Amino acid sequence: MSQPSPHDPAHSASTGPIEPGAPAEPEFTPADPAEQDPPFSPDLSIGSRTTTPYEDYVQADVLTHLQHPLSDDPGEMVFLVTTQVMELWFTVIVHEWHTAAEALRRDDLTVAMDALHRSTYELEALNAAWKPLARLTPAQFNAYRSALGEGSGFQSAMYRRMEFLLGEKSASMLVPHRGAPREHAELEKALQEPSLWDEVLRLLARRGHTVPDAVLRRDPALRYEPDPAVEAVWAEIYAGSQETELVRLGEALTDVAELVWRWRNDHLVATRRAMGAKMGTGGSAGVAWLEKRARKNVFPELWTARSHV
Repeated sequence: MSQPSPHDPAHSASTGPIEPGAPAEPEFTPADPAEQDPPFSPDLSIGSRTTTPYEDYVQADVLTHLQHPLSDDPGEMVFLVTTQVMELWFTVIVHEWHTAAEALRRDDLTVAMDALHRSTYELEALNAAWKPLARLTPAQFNAYRSALGEGSGFQSAMYRRMEFLLGEKSASMLVPHRGAPREHAELEKALQEPSLWDEVLRLLARRGHTVPDAVLRRDPALRYEPDPAVEAVWAEIYAGSQETELVRLGEALTDVAELVWRWRNDHLVATRRAMGAKMGTGGSAGVAWLEKRARKNVFPELWTARSHV
């Protein structure tokens, strides 16, 4: 059936004449479903007699009462919370790399790759944590710097475990933790265990690649040093099909290495802006020490092998 013409008298009669200048009748619009009452509401009685299940699981009350600023400067709260958030991300990333190392040990690349990929998202979140501190002027940092006393980031036990997993081993870095038995024991164990990179190289050897015995049997408590034969293995892997498991593993590890480098570089830049070339807290060399760290490649042969493909 055809629609009535705008000039159809019957249509005009049904709507009635519109007086000149009279406001048009509002069109009917159905109510927005988002504005309607939800089909159900949360049970507000849960937790009314004890702590909520959310609190029991997340321990939010503990987390949000761990901040005890030692100065009157309002900026110290940002510094303190940001540092605590970084410690939590260190903890998650150590968990992921442990998971990846254990999976590589049993030749389970699926689980290892999943853990490595998750860690890249976590590293991105960790690196973003620098943003609240990245624009501090020296005067702003000095307003609460004395509250740190001899405290320094290099004293972080969980960050040290991250570095150990990357092959940056050093027995001397256990010294600051002698007064904390649990942390010292965990670090000593991490020092003696193969790093994530050690497990990668052992996997390559099991897959038939010529990784030198000296590399495979090295003391895992020592810092990993690049080996030209390992570089040649990775050059051979990258020169082949790009769809192999080992190329995908190499790229996942390279993503991790790049994000660790960005973390170190962002730390360097934030420190340089906040304190210039002054001596760091805890007796460290400050910017000079961070510059040296930023120049080091994680999983070094993955980077040098690219020149030979």
